[in-house]
Amino acid sequence: MKWLNTVINSGLSALGLDTSSRWGGSIQFFIYDVIKITVLLCVLIFVISYIQSFFPPERSKRILGRFRGIWANIIAALLGTVTPFCSCSSIPLFIGFTSAGLPLGVTFSFLISSPMVDLGSLVLLMSIFGTRVAVVYVVVGLIIAVIGGTIIEKLHMENHVEEFIRNAKSSVDIESPDLSVNDRLIYAKEQVAETFKKVFPYILVGVGIGAVIHNWIPEAWVQNVLGSNNPFGVILAVLVGVPMYADIFGTIPIAEALLAKGALLGTVLSFMMAVTTLSLPSMIMLRKAVKPKLLGLFIAICAVGIIAVGYLFNAFQYLFI
Repeated sequence: MKWLNTVINSGLSALGLDTSSRWGGSIQFFIYDVIKITVLLCVLIFVISYIQSFFPPERSKRILGRFRGIWANIIAALLGTVTPFCSCSSIPLFIGFTSAGLPLGVTFSFLISSPMVDLGSLVLLMSIFGTRVAVVYVVVGLIIAVIGGTIIEKLHMENHVEEFIRNAKSSVDIESPDLSVNDRLIYAKEQVAETFKKVFPYILVGVGIGAVIHNWIPEAWVQNVLGSNNPFGVILAVLVGVPMYADIFGTIPIAEALLAKGALLGTVLSFMMAVTTLSLPSMIMLRKAVKPKLLGLFIAICAVGIIAVGYLFNAFQYLFI
């Protein structure tokens, strides 16, 4: 959509705004990224929601119940790619799957992959960072989800799930109604409206922060803090990302601006993963479902995996950019 940037630039110039100035450049960045991400968001949510209509929770539970061992973790991680767009909306599904008696490690593989990796993030990452970065990001995210769920399964942490969830276990399956094509289209349209209302404020905030970084923060400062000059840049990015709450669509504008200013690719991707997977509001919600020891283990596994991914991407950045 680079043509859109050219059109916006021409329009602002016609209005007498110098787009090469800080204010002009910030306004151009903001308008372009908001429109671009909004269009992509609505199209992607519609397509993904249509696909989601074939995988309601009851059907997902039956699919997961057919597999054992690491294959169950792999399928759970893959199912996470066609489910909600942020960790706070994934946690209720995680609770439902756990209450239904699915293995704990399997449900955690789902919980990790659902906010970190989805079909929307794949397409949007491709549009910003290119195909190689997007594909590797998704593959690595799935690997973290599978390994994390497997570790939790091997440690037998079932007693660290809150009592109300364990006591709610049931083997009863609720059959999903058969939906027509028109029903699925209506569902997809409703999901676009609902998700857009929920996500759009974070897009505005994310793009606003990205515009400030892109036009106001000196490149040398970003390079010193998040570039190759700072060996702890990845860890810092993760620590900064945890208190924030946004989904992949809100973090990408910030990541795009940081990368343009000289931040290392792995550091930027670690920031994105930390925001989407380990945000403080999500951890507070998850604490309602699991006990502190299991919550701490989940955070530790995700943090170590995210940091490892960051340093790996930094080491091989020359292969991607």
